[in-house]
Amino acid sequence: MLNTLEVVTTVVVGVMVGVEFSVAFVMNPILNALPEDSRQLGQAHGGRMLGAVMPVWYIGSLALVAIWAVAGRHDSGAGLVVIAGALLALSVVMSILLLVPINNRNKTWTPENRPADWKQQLRRWERFHYVRVAVIIAAFALLVAALV
Repeated sequence: MLNTLEVVTTVVVGVMVGVEFSVAFVMNPILNALPEDSRQLGQAHGGRMLGAVMPVWYIGSLALVAIWAVAGRHDSGAGLVVIAGALLALSVVMSILLLVPINNRNKTWTPENRPADWKQQLRRWERFHYVRVAVIIAAFALLVAALV
């Protein structure tokens, strides 16, 4: 049973990392290359879509890691799982304090009502997102290391 939990948790976190990595290094560069109105509309739509699913994914991933940490507390990789959990908890706190407020504004913007500093706000979101991606990649790497 613990082996199944370890694999499922690693896959769930790994797919989340892949989505967030692709947002940072694939989707945002594509959207940033579009004309302003299309760029802003695309980013608002992405904010609505991912803003609906990512909170569940982040909290679910953290819960799975916490269960793994408790269930596998006597395994040799338990310390790595705990550190991965701490990193995922940090990513949740970062999301709530830094990224979600910007995303909540962005997802309501249209070309007609966006603020004058919308580009600066989205650049700030991207910088925070890069840091969050690094944090969750580290957490994922620790989970993989805990498996071996």
